[in-house]
Amino acid sequence: MLYLDSFSFPDDGREFDFILSIKRNCYNSFYPFKILSKRELTILNFEPITILYGGNGSGKTTALNVISEKLNLMRDSRFNQSNFFPYYVHLCDYSLIREIPSHSRTITSDDVFDYMLNVRMMNEGIDTKRENLFEDYLDAKYSSFKFTSMNDYEQLKKVNQARSKTQSKFVSNNLMENIREHSNGENAFQYFMDKIEENGLYLLDEPENSLSPERQLELVRFIEDSVRFFGCQFIISTHSPFLLAMRDAKIYDLDEVPVKPKPWTSLKNVQIYHDFFEAHRKEFE
Repeated sequence: MLYLDSFSFPDDGREFDFILSIKRNCYNSFYPFKILSKRELTILNFEPITILYGGNGSGKTTALNVISEKLNLMRDSRFNQSNFFPYYVHLCDYSLIREIPSHSRTITSDDVFDYMLNVRMMNEGIDTKRENLFEDYLDAKYSSFKFTSMNDYEQLKKVNQARSKTQSKFVSNNLMENIREHSNGENAFQYFMDKIEENGLYLLDEPENSLSPERQLELVRFIEDSVRFFGCQFIISTHSPFLLAMRDAKIYDLDEVPVKPKPWTSLKNVQIYHDFFEAHRKEFE
């Protein structure tokens, strides 16, 4: 499914006109101006899966943030903006095939990390409560408690419950289960599963972060199935060879000037992986 057809960025000339219109000596940075124009990137034409590839500083995350802001997509975590970010976004334009669904969103590695941290903190809180319940069970079971007034009713219930149940049953009845007893990678993958719905446009910024190779391959299958069966469109910034190899993905190489689409097997990172494993081929035999 295609929602976003193309997105255009200001060229060097339009950027120059804007910069001349303000006092140059007041600022030492005009970010995000001059990031994408120096790559001669003025337009992106999208497919159901479009990938922005490039090294650090290539502008792939900047491009993703600009698109997200222009389209007013939902996102969980904030990102760094300069004073000029709104002006730059205003100079951008886009064309649609069909209306973008309201539940479409941007998902960044910061979102995933915050989610994993929140799950860990909740689990640690539950674990602390579990230890306290173990102590409550022993105190209640072996106490010489005597009921004297209605003020003692809650304690009486606890004593009766402790004396009639095993320790594990007592604790489980008084404690919610851990939110997710998973590894960081499993929680990270679950975040994508929870946030990506049918029929939506999704911008993913380096989704491979926090994912093992095995989990990255699972994410690849999930993305491909979401496109094929569930009407989703993805724009992804990545340098993971697993994601770059997705079927029918259109890949823009932001390490090139001018930026242009390239097959995944000709990208620098992929070539480095290929040469490394080729040099160690005999060790796998």
